[in-house]
Amino acid sequence: MASSSSSGITFKLHPLVIVNISDHYTRLKAQTLHSGESSSSAAPSNGGAAGSAPPAPPRVFGCVIGVQRGRTVEIFNSFELLFDPDTHTLDRAFLEKKQELYKKVFPTFYILGWYSTGSDVEESDMLIHRSLMDINENPIYVLLNPAIIHSQKDLPISIYETELHVIDGNPQLIFVKSSYNIETVEAERISVDHVAHLKPSDGGSAATQLAAHLTGIHSAIKMLNSRVRILHQYLGAMQRGEVPLDNSLLRQVLSLLRRLPAIESEKFQDEFLMEFNDTLLMTYLAMFTNCTGTMNDVVDKFNVAYDRHSRRGGRTAFI
Repeated sequence: MASSSSSGITFKLHPLVIVNISDHYTRLKAQTLHSGESSSSAAPSNGGAAGSAPPAPPRVFGCVIGVQRGRTVEIFNSFELLFDPDTHTLDRAFLEKKQELYKKVFPTFYILGWYSTGSDVEESDMLIHRSLMDINENPIYVLLNPAIIHSQKDLPISIYETELHVIDGNPQLIFVKSSYNIETVEAERISVDHVAHLKPSDGGSAATQLAAHLTGIHSAIKMLNSRVRILHQYLGAMQRGEVPLDNSLLRQVLSLLRRLPAIESEKFQDEFLMEFNDTLLMTYLAMFTNCTGTMNDVVDKFNVAYDRHSRRGGRTAFI
């Protein structure tokens, strides 16, 4: 494999693609480990025999979609594919169905190539790559390395193109690595920043840290409210003559009040209500979007399970 590409194409990779591939691998790994534990617990024990090693997590496969403008390729999203390990081929019917569905939602996106996981390119990858050349004459290959390497500073993801090289007098297609840049839109930046701030650092869940953050804000507001109430009671007592007049304290209170914005004007009320309504609307939209995304994930998983069940020739009703 050549060290680097000479095509001159600029690749822009969005974080959503990396998250999707990582999520795909994590789910399949968890399912594999769970099925391995169930099999080992159900199998009869061999006296004194060492326990079988946990099954290795299989590779995941999918397509990457996006747009190409001249010499710039921008990878926006990805979706999962079904892979047959015996023939080293992708389920073409499932691929065409997913492509049709994505075309309805993202009419400007095209299949740019495919993705998989592993530490390096394998020989069988070229078979998959060639099978996609009727959809895209020059597909790209996005490879994610799921191994954790603490000394590595770069992202564990590589993008490969194919070039025709003459090896031992025979023309052959080989994978060549290409450089890429991470490109983000505003929604992705907000999401990544939100996840980064909620990343558990002490073993606690993200929900636990969010609850602790909101509790801290609530405590601060409660403390501020108690201080304002004490100050208000003291000024009332001073006005009634119950405590001696303190001009120095009154000047400090007046200076503090002058720092506050004038919030009794009609213009402020209109702007405040407009901002408040916009915030509520965005909250509702985010909730609906989250629910819709969850429903789509459930439908996709159901379709994958149903397709696998149908391919196995099952005639019983699928639950």
